[in-house]
This record gives sequence, structure tokens and C-alpha cells, in this order.
Amino acid sequence: MQFKVAHRASWSSFLLAMLVVCASCECTKCNDAGEQTDAERTATGDDAQALIKDNGDRQVTNKPETPSHDAAGRSARARPTKPRIPPVKKEDWSPKQQELLAPFERTGRLFNVFTTMANHPDLAEDWLTFATHILGSNSLPPRDREILILRIGWLCKAEYEWAQHVRIGKGTGLSEDDVRRIAEGPDAAGLSDHDRLLLQATGELRDDACLSDETWSQLAKDYSTQQMMDLVFTVGQYNLVSMALNSFGVQLDEGLTGFPQ
Repeated sequence: MQFKVAHRASWSSFLLAMLVVCASCECTKCNDAGEQTDAERTATGDDAQALIKDNGDRQVTNKPETPSHDAAGRSARARPTKPRIPPVKKEDWSPKQQELLAPFERTGRLFNVFTTMANHPDLAEDWLTFATHILGSNSLPPRDREILILRIGWLCKAEYEWAQHVRIGKGTGLSEDDVRRIAEGPDAAGLSDHDRLLLQATGELRDDACLSDETWSQLAKDYSTQQMMDLVFTVGQYNLVSMALNSFGVQLDEGLTGFPQ
């Protein structure tokens, strides 16, 4: 299946335009940023909570709400239990949705993720171009790819992603014990050094958006430059997918099993 890749305006033109806009910006938000008082710039903790700017109408705070986390370090916030964006029913398919979804229907893969994404066919088409590389043309060994995907799905608490890729991962050679260790993380007993590195790398990319020097150098002993690039983009792709699945409320397809209880 081929997907059209739309032509985009050049990044250089876009960035130049943004620089011009920002340099000449006179909006209130930008000007207000330059009017911050010394007290506001230095206030912390309870002082910042109590600080009143200007005439007392606006309170300054530097304590954003942070969701609690479970024992595995994942957000304790519940995920939607019903779709926020309903999958498109076949009887409602537009011609463009028909073009997008028919190949999945023919191959028995008309999953909820695709019928949900079909609500935005242009986005779905371009996203699938990238997703097809990560899942189909990735230079990483398939088993390694699935370890990365499962770990980022677990960390993001994306049950749909986890369920789909437990099935896919077992097809690449992952065992039940491997899947359990992926959920437990890099400190799990019985992990090979290589698998531990993959789990460590996934956590670093999620937590710090950068591989540490040590992790990079250890992985680079076994991976080519292309494989190192595919590793980062694999975690990034499925971090993005996790955000979408969770936020859109994509529910498990029939026959899939979610997170272990």
C-alpha cells in the first residue's frame, strides 16, 4: 500500500518568517513578560503563592499541578474507558476514508486505531507513512523494536498499544517472561545486558528526551548509525501514538488482553 506524502513549505522559509514575526512582536503577552518585577522573578514556594501582581487581580504561582504516580513510576491518572473520538463506522465512510481503510479491511486489520484515525484522513495518511517505516522498514531487529515499543507503551500507560504489541512481539520471539520483564523495567531479574540497555534507553528518552553518553556508547557497540537513529525514532513514534491512543480513548479490539492485573 502506498501513501501520498504531501509537499510542505520549506522549513527555512517558515523559520525565517517566524523570526521576523517574533522580532517585531508587540503583543501584550510578550510585553508583559518584560514587565515582571524582581519579586516575581525571585519568589518561590509559599512566597510565590502569596505574591499579588499590579492591582491584586492576578495571582502568581509556580506550583503547577502534578499527577501522582504509581509504584512503577507511571501516571496514576485513569485513562478514558470509552472513546472520546468514536471510530468511523463503515456505513459512514467517505470516499477518502474508504480509500484509507479498505486495505486494512481486506487484510483483516481494521483495528480501532485506524478507524479512529480515519476521522482525520489527511493526518492519518501522512502519519501512516512514518508508521510504516517504523513497523515495516526499521533497521532494528524486530525483537528489539518490539521491546522498545512495549516499554514506552507501558510507561505511558497506553493499554491499547501494549495489547497490540504483546501479540506482535510474541511473533518476533518474545516470551511471556520477556513481556513480564519489560513491564518490570531495567532492574528486572533475568534480563540480558542487551535487553536491559533497550529498557534503559526507552526510559531515558521518555524522562529526559536524550540518551545518556553511557547508554549511547554501549548500544553503538552493536548498532549501526542507522539503527541508532531508528531506535530514537521508534521510541518517539510510539510515545506519540500512546498520547493519541490515551487522549482519543481508543478502546481494545475484540480478543485483545490489556495490562496484566
